[in-house]
Amino acid sequence: MPANLTHQYRKAEAAYRRATSREEELHCLQTMLREIPKHKGTDKLQSDLKRKISQARKLVSDAPRSAAGHGHRRRIPRQGAGRAVLIGAPNAGKSQLVTSLTRAHPEVAPYPFTTQQPQPAMMPWHDVTVQLIDTPPIIVEAFDSTLLDLIRGADVALLVIDAGEADGIAATQRIIEHLQQTKTRLAPSSYLDLDDLGVSYTRTLTVLNKCDGPDLAQNLPLLDAFLPRDWERFPISAATGEGLTGLAEAIFDALNVVRVYTKLPNNKEPDYDRPFTIQRGGTLVEIAQLIHKDLARDLKHARVWGQHVHDATTVSGDYVLHDQDIVELHI
Repeated sequence: MPANLTHQYRKAEAAYRRATSREEELHCLQTMLREIPKHKGTDKLQSDLKRKISQARKLVSDAPRSAAGHGHRRRIPRQGAGRAVLIGAPNAGKSQLVTSLTRAHPEVAPYPFTTQQPQPAMMPWHDVTVQLIDTPPIIVEAFDSTLLDLIRGADVALLVIDAGEADGIAATQRIIEHLQQTKTRLAPSSYLDLDDLGVSYTRTLTVLNKCDGPDLAQNLPLLDAFLPRDWERFPISAATGEGLTGLAEAIFDALNVVRVYTKLPNNKEPDYDRPFTIQRGGTLVEIAQLIHKDLARDLKHARVWGQHVHDATTVSGDYVLHDQDIVELHI
């Protein structure tokens, strides 16, 4: 992998993975090419980006003639600090898990295919929320390829497994094997394949549901036979709540974001109820852009309170923010 890929490049790469239109893909590819360090170690990647940009431009220009053949796809707006998509075989317990982690009430029943369409819900975590998307169960023989868009665009995938049933584990093996043959794959971390920018990997947390069942111990060797050991595993019971606190924290950590509180110059206290969230490694100017583009344009400096600075330290727009920093912006 090329060295010294910048935060701005990584940010554009993440946006490319989440793109929902050809125009967005083209814009992100152009940003990636602009931001990539120019040295011998990135020569091949630069060449691949230029090729992808050329292909994307052609697709955009051809879109009016071919749009009718693409069909309608439901788009779910992103909300909260990030997005986690739940996937799994029938009866894995995804809807029960969403019910237990959020205030939503999806239909839950002890039979498969209760969930017919992707359903969003918001999981509260301390002072922010995380978007969870419940999806219909995956049957490899009748796989809905539109699910790939949700997996590709998610910050993290939750692979929910009925660990109490050998059949549930076998169905999960078929799901993983099928996805690894597509260009949208599951992995311990999210990234693009630099040898083929069309191949995207989504960070995956393995959720071993129904861990309170009597057959868990004898079923785990079946899981070990195909599931890589470096995939994080979380034994839980969506029905009883066992393990859910640790899973919720792991979901937030997987988003790789920091919370930033803002404060007006004439106020003593910041707004603790509505923190902004940005990708870890993000800067002060990015927070200003989230508030208003004119604020980012006219930003002179800010004062920051946090664990990594002395209180009220004056910083410039390129200051890298940390979790729970308090910022007071000045124009």
